[in-house]
Amino acid sequence: MASKLARIVAGLCLAAMATSATAQQTTTDNRVGANVDWSVFQGDSPKECWGVSAPKESVNTRDGRVVAVRRSAIQLFVFYRPDNNGKGQVTFTGGYPFAPGSTVNMTIGDSEFELFTEGEWAWPATAADDAKIITAMKRGADAVLTARSARGTQTKDAFSLLGFTAAVEDAEKRCGS
Repeated sequence: MASKLARIVAGLCLAAMATSATAQQTTTDNRVGANVDWSVFQGDSPKECWGVSAPKESVNTRDGRVVAVRRSAIQLFVFYRPDNNGKGQVTFTGGYPFAPGSTVNMTIGDSEFELFTEGEWAWPATAADDAKIITAMKRGADAVLTARSARGTQTKDAFSLLGFTAAVEDAEKRCGS
């Protein structure tokens, strides 16, 4: 029970930090690089850098049928903050509130990962999981995230990983430890 509570508290902190980065990202003034399908941004308050990408394809289904739904920004991030010892933090926002208690399934090649959700944000349970996902992303061609909205819509978002390695290495160099 204590470890589950610790994951939830840590996740809420990550979601709050991710929200600040998303707000910073809305301006092109802090975009410091672009690498194929990934961009690099840097914020100063707090100091943080992140690689981010939007999906190349999104499919929304309900009861097995493709449906049109309204979603806000759908983005996959890897954050670097000097106060986090240079370790990357993976975060995903699906552009809608996730179903309470649900998880997001992330598939990269033959590897599968589970992300925990809170509101519109999802992230891995541990820093070790972040590291495994980042390694898989560096080796992979795409990442597919499957989730369920609070309204019951199943979503499947496919992100290209072209330019990922260069983007996260740039972000880590700028804001790692």
